[in-house]
Formats: sequence, C-alpha cells, structure tokens
Amino acid sequence: MVTITALLSDEEAQALAQFLKRVGFSEWRQNAVDDEEAYLMRDGCDKIANALVEAGYNPR
Repeated sequence: MVTITALLSDEEAQALAQFLKRVGFSEWRQNAVDDEEAYLMRDGCDKIANALVEAGYNPR
C-alpha cells in the first residue's frame, strides 16, 4: 500500500473533487493500455475522491 499526502489550496481541492466527480470510465479507458489498467485508475481516483469527501470537499 502507498500513502500519499498533498497540500492543496481550498480552490485546488474543490476543483479536484469536481473533476473526480465528473470524469468517467471512457476518459480512463482512452488513457489506459487496457481495461484492467483503466479500472485500476478508476479505483485509485475513487480513493482520492473519498479522501476529499472526508476532508469536507463533497461536490454536488
């Protein structure tokens, strides 16, 4: 397992939360070598999105 710590401004955190809410599988798939990598990318982004929610950044 890997732990990532990042210092983000309020604006950066909010924008990243919005992006992670809006991005879909098609964007991950077009940037991945195969479906498996796309799913791994999605899973990692979901974890970051959840951490942002826990920090109070929960876009509508």
